[in-house]
Amino acid sequence: MKATSLAYRAHLDGELTTLATCWRLQRLDGLVLGFTDHDRDLVIGVQPYHAAAGFSRSAIANQAGMAVDNLDVEGVLDHETIQPEEIRAGLFDYAEVRIFQVNWADLSQGQMLLRRGRLGEVVTLSDGTFKSELRGLTQALAQNIGEVYQTECRADLGDSRCKIDLAPFRAPATITAAFDRRTVLASCADPRAVDEWFNNGLARFETGPNAGKAIEIRSWTATGNLVLHLPAPYLPAIGDELELTPGCFKTRDHCIHKWANIINMRAEPLLPGRDEVLRYPDATG
Repeated sequence: MKATSLAYRAHLDGELTTLATCWRLQRLDGLVLGFTDHDRDLVIGVQPYHAAAGFSRSAIANQAGMAVDNLDVEGVLDHETIQPEEIRAGLFDYAEVRIFQVNWADLSQGQMLLRRGRLGEVVTLSDGTFKSELRGLTQALAQNIGEVYQTECRADLGDSRCKIDLAPFRAPATITAAFDRRTVLASCADPRAVDEWFNNGLARFETGPNAGKAIEIRSWTATGNLVLHLPAPYLPAIGDELELTPGCFKTRDHCIHKWANIINMRAEPLLPGRDEVLRYPDATG
């Protein structure tokens, strides 16, 4: 049963209702946005909720068990606060969402909460729309907790378990040509920047329209050919400055020869694999 005020419940029991559905979205960077399917903007508390007709959702269904309650959200990029470049940059991914109903004719009656959760990955489509999945609160309980034995390192390069200080390895670079939002030529004077040196590393834009955005590096060559795993929100420009951090393949050889950090490797590369476990004596013994 939904918790509502007596006045709101009486309104729902009436012959005529004046209801509006509102969305409160809080991004991971702290920005809060509000939207409503009403035909005019509403202000609830101090938060404005902008009228946005261009979104739809699948039916909301709540269960008494521990199954994850999810629903799909689709919409049109019809408001200035939702920019396709910010969606591509991942700023709306995993944002917290509250969906609730109000009586727009009398906001003092309070709210009826319909769903609370977090968005999954938000993607933009070619027709100017966006799509995502709203995951219920029990989604977190479905995640595996703990670690398993594996041949690749479970630590992230430079974290508290890896213990590598990445500051001396970071190198400045300048874009000299941009082919698209994923592929550029960059000038880097670091003598260590041979082929594959920055593979699986990180490229952080220091200047230009993408300033502050960090994207994983797919490949790097000594000639400066830099390919990103994901496209940058905006097309990089000649002269944009980058900070490049080398990457790790998370293998035993990489940990020994590139980082000299085998003592902190979080992997079990010498454990017998599945093929070894399933071996049995053959006819030759």
